[in-house]
Order: sequence, then C-alpha cells, then structure tokens
Amino acid sequence: MISQFAIIVTDPTNLLAMLAALAVFATTITIAMPLLQRDELSSRMKTAAIERDKIRARERARLINEKKRGQLKHENPGLIKDIVDKLNLRKALADENTFSNLVVAGYRKQSHIYVFLFFRIVLPLIMLIVAGTYVFGISDMERPFMIKILIVMVVGYAGFYAPNMFVNSQIKKRQLSIRRAWPDALDLLLICVESGMSIEMAMKKVAIEIGAQSAELAEEMMLTTAELSYLPERRVAYDNLAIRTNLDGVKSVTMALIQAERYGTPLGTALRVLAQENRDMRMQEAEKKAASLPPKLTVPMIVFFLPVLFAVILGPSIIRISEM
Repeated sequence: MISQFAIIVTDPTNLLAMLAALAVFATTITIAMPLLQRDELSSRMKTAAIERDKIRARERARLINEKKRGQLKHENPGLIKDIVDKLNLRKALADENTFSNLVVAGYRKQSHIYVFLFFRIVLPLIMLIVAGTYVFGISDMERPFMIKILIVMVVGYAGFYAPNMFVNSQIKKRQLSIRRAWPDALDLLLICVESGMSIEMAMKKVAIEIGAQSAELAEEMMLTTAELSYLPERRVAYDNLAIRTNLDGVKSVTMALIQAERYGTPLGTALRVLAQENRDMRMQEAEKKAASLPPKLTVPMIVFFLPVLFAVILGPSIIRISEM
C-alpha cells in the first residue's frame, strides 16, 4: 500500500497534475480573499474597549494597593502555558526584542507570548518529521545519506524561524497600513485641535474617522485615548504609542506632543509641520518605488518577453528554411 502510494506520488504526471491543482487553488483563494474579507474595524474597536477596561481596572487596583501598579492581567492559555513554563522557554527563546516585536505586530496579550514560544519549539519537530518521512520513506531520492540528513535539518531549521518570519510579516503589514494613513490622521488631528477640542477627544474623533482607511491606526489611537484618561503620566501614553508602532513619523509626533504638554508650546503649528513632513515622506517613498520599477522589470522582460518576440519574428523564416 505504501509502495503504491509512493509510486503515485513520485510519478511526474501526477506531480504535474497536483502542482497545477495547487496553482488553481492558490489563484482562486487569492481572488476570493478580498471579497470574503470581513470588516476588522468593529473587532479592533472592541479590542480597544476591552483594553481600556483593563487599564481602568489596573489603575483602580493601583489606587487600592501601590504594589500592584503596572501589573498586567495574566491570562492562562492552559496546556500551552504549562508546556512553556515547564521547559522554561521564556528564558531560552525570548528576550526584550521578542516581546517588543509581538507588541508591534499587534499581539499584546500574555497568551500570545506563550503561543509564539510554543510554536517555536513544536513547529521544527513537526517539519522534521514531515521532511524525514518524505525524504526517507516516500520519495525515491537518489542522494547520499548525508545529503538527505542535511535536507531534513534545513527544513527543521526553517521551521524554527517560521514564527519569527510570520511576526515580521505582520509587523511590516501593520506598519505599512499605519504609515499610509498617518499623514491624513495628522491633518484630521490638526483640524480637531484648532477647533478647540482636547487632545483626548481629538484622538477619539480621528480614530473613528480614520478607521475606514486603517483599522490598525484607529486601534492604536483608541488605546492612546484610553491611556491618556487613566495613566498617571500622560507622557507614558505617548511613549507607548511610539513603542507600539515603532515608526519614525509617529515618534516625532509623540515627541512634539510631549514637549507641548511639558512646555506649553502651540500644538497646532507643530502638527501642521509634522503632517507636511509625513506627507512628503510618503511621496518620496512612492517615487522611490516608481524609480526602482524599471530595473525590476528587466529580468522578467528578458525571460518572458524576448523569447516570444524572437519566436514571432524568426518563426516564419525558420519554417520556410525547413521547407526548402
């Protein structure tokens, strides 16, 4: 039974059919995903409201007992937490950069840390088993034994770093969404501040308006609004916004807000200048991508376009010469 399955799997015709089916499935998913994607704004706003309730409860506990100030509510993920604690993975595989990267990626709960560390230790084992089964059992790979071992080890090594790659991908996706919507959010914030609103009400209003463009930015501004209301120092709320986004444009704005709170400088002028700078940075980034497009198109044109062009031009001549 296993030998027949191996013969079917290793048959080039069946492999080609499976690859074609996989390509069709991936194309269908790519086309259908934007149509089936749900609106994440309501869920993100709900998450922000839950985080605000946590901040309120934490600050009330701090007023009752100063020793509990700043503590986070630890959630118990169950079996995953027990495995991570028994293997002491937090000290072995995690550091300050790991926690900060998870926060920037949008994973702020304690359970997210345990899940991340759990997959960092489990995923390599799964990929080692799958790769070993395929290389030594299913595939008729005519390679030396050490080469097969090397292939299995490389696959397991890739599985060890796969969670980090996923988190980095989420960070880039989240930062891109925030970076694109940040200049528009600054314009709205400037209008609200100059109309006489406080910075808390202005951020709340901007979060509601900017949610259709960037749900991630709306979530961050709602969390900042909650922290401004309950944290003892407003500077900490601005610093947390800069840490959660890890963007230079956001850091410069938070620094201007901190200086305005400390020295009483006009906030409207600083926001106007920073909004223009962020808009210029966004335009420069677009121009940079447009300028890098011709070199990137060179290789695809050589590989796909020129052979077809040569076939069209030289095809009739080759046919006539062959007939003669």
